Amino acid sequence: MPEKAPITSSELGTLWLTYQEKTMILRMLEYFIEKADDDKARNIMTGLYNELDEYVSKIIEIYEQEGAVIPVGYTAEDVNKDAPKLYDNGFDIMLVRLLKEISMGLHALNITMTFREDLNMLFEGLTALTQKYYRISSQYLLEKGLLVRAPYVSMPKSVEFVKDNSYLGGVILNPFNEKRPLNTVEIAHVHKGIESNLIGLQLILGFGQSANDGEVKNYFKEGAEISKSIIKELSEIMIQTNLPVPQAPGGNATRSTTAPFSDKLMMYCISLFCSFSMGSSSLGTAFSLRNDLPAKMGIFMKDIFEYAHNGADIMIKNGWMEEPPQMEDHKQKMN
Repeated sequence: MPEKAPITSSELGTLWLTYQEKTMILRMLEYFIEKADDDKARNIMTGLYNELDEYVSKIIEIYEQEGAVIPVGYTAEDVNKDAPKLYDNGFDIMLVRLLKEISMGLHALNITMTFREDLNMLFEGLTALTQKYYRISSQYLLEKGLLVRAPYVSMPKSVEFVKDNSYLGGVILNPFNEKRPLNTVEIAHVHKGIESNLIGLQLILGFGQSANDGEVKNYFKEGAEISKSIIKELSEIMIQTNLPVPQAPGGNATRSTTAPFSDKLMMYCISLFCSFSMGSSSLGTAFSLRNDLPAKMGIFMKDIFEYAHNGADIMIKNGWMEEPPQMEDHKQKMN
């Protein structure tokens, strides 16, 4: 009997997705390490790079053992380390933190779809690595004053239960319907949505001004407008509840128009962020009990889905969308 069972379709899929994401992150880190003007930030990114690179090597080794072709992913051709700084004031670690948020979600999902012990250990290791650098990045940003905490509220002194359906009030179709204040679960999701979109907005603005292809530039401009709209809508919800709205404390795009990354890599990065945003909006919808919030989140998800679909069309047209491993087409063989 073989020592290891062959990898399943779901395991192959999770490995493929992980390879795409990690090779993209490595290329981005190569640029940001080169441009870092803060020694501590550079050390954080260098540590992350070295540890991630080891896991990419492990994935390549698994592919080779299984006799499978190694994906292309993102290579040295997708990064220009000589490009001028495209972002300043702590954006590098802000981006690392957001990428680690995405990775935590992906690894948690991937580990539920793996069966072989070596693959479980791979994703367990990646999960621990991701949590480690998310914590380090958060502490760095807090120390630098570049991370806005969620609003504080008074501590509860008694347990309360919902007494009637008015708790669910806030139907978006009735602007005169009185809305109760947000509860702390809802505040968490609204605050997180604003914070993520503030960073995503700066990222896509930099991409838009440095992209080479005109259609890609316009695509990024459209994405910036969607992000601004989401920030505006969520900020109004915070204001209506007399809560402070998080503001971007730094990490602005510079005036550089020289692309540090290929259009292919930037398009994939935004595609990844769209998937993360739809997932976050789904969670916000699931855990929000005030009726107007799921309605708004649903509109966000529709807009983001359509935007992501348009991005996929651009990637396909330019030959940038690598196909995941496919099932054999038995019908075609029978023809």
